[in-house]
Amino acid sequence: MARTLKTYQTTGGFFDLAVAAPSMKAALELWGSASNLFQSGFAKETNDPEIVKATMANPGVVLRRPVGSNGPFKVESELPKLSALAKAEPAKKPAPARKKPDDKVAKEDKAAERKAAELYDLAQKRRERDERKAAAERQKEEERRERAIAKAQAALDAAKERHEERKADIDGQRDALDRQRETLDRKMTLENDRWREEREKLEAALRQEGG
Repeated sequence: MARTLKTYQTTGGFFDLAVAAPSMKAALELWGSASNLFQSGFAKETNDPEIVKATMANPGVVLRRPVGSNGPFKVESELPKLSALAKAEPAKKPAPARKKPDDKVAKEDKAAERKAAELYDLAQKRRERDERKAAAERQKEEERRERAIAKAQAALDAAKERHEERKADIDGQRDALDRQRETLDRKMTLENDRWREEREKLEAALRQEGG
């Protein structure tokens, strides 16, 4: 069952604010207020017909009008004029709420209130659905990012492993070449020693024949 909506009004910065909400707490949340403006006297429930009509047409939507003015509340509002700001009293508490209308409230007004309440509940459900969707999207993106990180890490680990294998193979070939060079060096030494002995014998025989 749709909750009955009430119209609440406050002032924030350069604007008067109004919203149709089921409770003062809901209105504070929609205004983004961290303090209880109703308790401090800076917010009130209003029964002004024009304001109520505007908010009930946009339940759950914060409407604005330039501070210090008596113009209509709108979703998008122009900034107040300097003259209006100069006349506006800072931190002025809103006037006390009017008394609630008696039993002479027109049936169409009651129907409009019920419709606004239903629209508010629908908007609230839509906001909750959008929040769940956004949370699911964030979770999906986080999982995608984690998979991408894991994939990149696996590629890095595999490349490092291939590098270590190739490095070990090159080191093995270099060790084999080092051993082969040592063997060749020994063979070269033996060959030099053999040649020196042979040359000395041949040179000695040549001197003897020539002598």
